[in-house]
Amino acid sequence: MDEDRHGRIDVFTHCSRGRHSRQSRAGVRTVQLRVCQPELAQDAVKLKAFFKFEDTVDALQSATAAVEGKLSKGLKKFLQKNIVDKEIQDQILVSDSKVGKAIHDKLGLDCMHDSSVMELFRGIRSQVDHLITGLRSEDLSAMQLGLSHSLSRYKLKFSPDKVDTMIVQAISLLDDLDKELNTYAMRVREWYGWHFPEMGKIVTDNLGYARTVRKMGFRTNASTSDLSDIMEEEIEEDVKEAAEISMGTEISDGDLANIQHLAEQVISITEYRSQLYDYLKNRMNAIAPNLTIMVGELVGARLIAHSGSLLNLAKHPASTVQILGAEKALFRALKTKHDTPKYGLLYHASVVGQAQPKNKGKMSRVLAAKAVLMARFDAFADEPNLQVGLDARAKVDGRQRQLEGGQALAPSANKAAKPGPAKVEAATPKGYNPDADSTLDSSPKDKKKSKKEKKEKKSKKESKKEKKRKADSDDDDEAPKKKKKKKDKK
Repeated sequence: MDEDRHGRIDVFTHCSRGRHSRQSRAGVRTVQLRVCQPELAQDAVKLKAFFKFEDTVDALQSATAAVEGKLSKGLKKFLQKNIVDKEIQDQILVSDSKVGKAIHDKLGLDCMHDSSVMELFRGIRSQVDHLITGLRSEDLSAMQLGLSHSLSRYKLKFSPDKVDTMIVQAISLLDDLDKELNTYAMRVREWYGWHFPEMGKIVTDNLGYARTVRKMGFRTNASTSDLSDIMEEEIEEDVKEAAEISMGTEISDGDLANIQHLAEQVISITEYRSQLYDYLKNRMNAIAPNLTIMVGELVGARLIAHSGSLLNLAKHPASTVQILGAEKALFRALKTKHDTPKYGLLYHASVVGQAQPKNKGKMSRVLAAKAVLMARFDAFADEPNLQVGLDARAKVDGRQRQLEGGQALAPSANKAAKPGPAKVEAATPKGYNPDADSTLDSSPKDKKKSKKEKKEKKSKKESKKEKKRKADSDDDDEAPKKKKKKKDKK
């Protein structure tokens, strides 16, 4: 029995019964020799029964069932009709051991799978156009190609709405745009600052600064320019007052043209960045909605990009997700035997950012555990369910309140809220009891002894210092005497 990719289920049996077991004992080499040529293959096997698929969808369902090791409905009916009902007791050769086990469990038929069986199937596939009359090789290749493409799409679970590659590319481009935008904005400020340095401190927004440069041009045009659509009235008045008393240098028309061109680049890149962020937000809500609820669009996208895909992120344990992005710090800590980092990319999540410094490590661990669960649900669930993410986020928020000394976990959709531990407050004592103090008895004799010991130590230190001073002075006196003796000898 063979369920192959060109859309048919073909059952080939030997001419005489019991031939299968003898052929398996003969070895792979014997099978190769018997199916290597069309004439020998026609003598070795012949067609007993044939079943044609209705369409490509039916063929794909049967093929996917065989890949997963399951028994499809068409194959089950075919075997029931041609083998079970006819009470044939021969052994069935299968190309997949999982399919053979499914056939044995469902129909009770004895199946065999070994190297000689695989070689027999290989020979049948290579000679199938000679074994089946009326089948052309061109039609066979076209059917094989179409079904193989459909089967590959099923294995990849291809869906345009589930392609996380777009998220990886979008978040990488967003980070690159932020770097380039920051460089361009600083260059505009530095370049135009030679002409109007006071405006840099008044207009702090990079986009507003670039728009002001593009619209106003020379600082002498500030009084006649309407900047109300760019900034607030108070800031506009400050800019116009500063332009009248500015200490900047004069620039030419060519200089201003290049500065305004760079300002236009900053504006266009900023607009494209906002558009790209909206696109990334929509993709994250479509591909990983529960992960987005838990950690946000940017952090979720960076986790997916750092792992390579949503599926790889779902395979990671929570401890790995907790320190994703802090690999260098982790290995440095292990090498130097210091404390390992408590968070990586999750530090930028709102839950960890809002937590107190002493609770950031605990919240990152809780958030990593829930984020992995949400990633697994988004990766493997057939239908999205946002309620799962909302319930998990409510539990994380409840844990945060609990660590801060508030109430316990927030109620879920089906369960009532459980009261958490009350905030512990130190009880103030009613009064001071001096009898409960334990003190050491200090007699006046002990005090005198301690004073004498201190004086003796001081005297010893002073005597040592005097001895050192005398030794140093003696050395200084001996040095010139030695020099005089050496001169006299010469």
